[in-house]
Amino acid sequence: MSSTRNQLLRVASTLIKTHGFTREALANSVLHLPQREAPQEPLNDLAVSALFGSGDTARVALITAWLEEGLNHMRKVPTPSVREILLARLDYNRDVLKHLPEAFALLCSPENGWPPVDPRPALKHAATVANETCIITQDRSLQLDWYARRASLATVYSAAELHQLKSPESAGAFLDDLLSASETAGTTLREAQVFSSYVYKSWNGILKSKGFW
Repeated sequence: MSSTRNQLLRVASTLIKTHGFTREALANSVLHLPQREAPQEPLNDLAVSALFGSGDTARVALITAWLEEGLNHMRKVPTPSVREILLARLDYNRDVLKHLPEAFALLCSPENGWPPVDPRPALKHAATVANETCIITQDRSLQLDWYARRASLATVYSAAELHQLKSPESAGAFLDDLLSASETAGTTLREAQVFSSYVYKSWNGILKSKGFW
C-alpha cells in the first residue's frame, strides 16, 4: 500500500499544473501509471480517502509530496552553487505558481481554526530549502554560524518566493540582489531571530490579499 501510495503521489505531483493541489489530481494520478498498471477510470472518492486521507488531509499529502519532489529537483543541479540551487528551486515553482497561494493557505490553516494563521509550515518549508542548500553545497559552518547561515538563506529564499508570486519574470534577478546583500552584510544571529516574524507577516499578508482569510 505504501509503495502504491508513494507512486501515485509522485504522479499526482506532475498533474498539479492542470488540476491544482486537489483530490481530483490524486484521483487522476492512477490514469498516468505505466500502461500495464493503469486502470480505465480515476480513483473514486472512497479510494482517494483510503489512500491519502479524508477531506483536505489528502490535499495536504499531495502538497507535502510536491515539496519533497522540490528537494529532489534541487539535488539534480549540475553546478551546485547556492545561487544555482535556489534558482532551480524557484524554477520548480514556475508551472504551479497560480496554485501556490491556495496550497500555502491550506498548510497554514490550523484544523481547529486557532490561531487564524499557523506560520510553522511556511517556516519549515523555507528552513528545509535552506538546509538542503547547505547540505548540497557542503557548507561547513559551525555552532552559531550554522544556524545563522541557514536562517539567512531561508529568509532570502522566502523573500524571493514571495516576490515570484507577484512578479515571476524578475524573481531570479531579485534573488541575485538578495544574495548579494546577504553576503555583504554577513550572516548574523539577528537574522535567525527575525526569520520567524518575517515569514509569518509576509505569508499572512499575501494570503489575506488573495482572499483566503
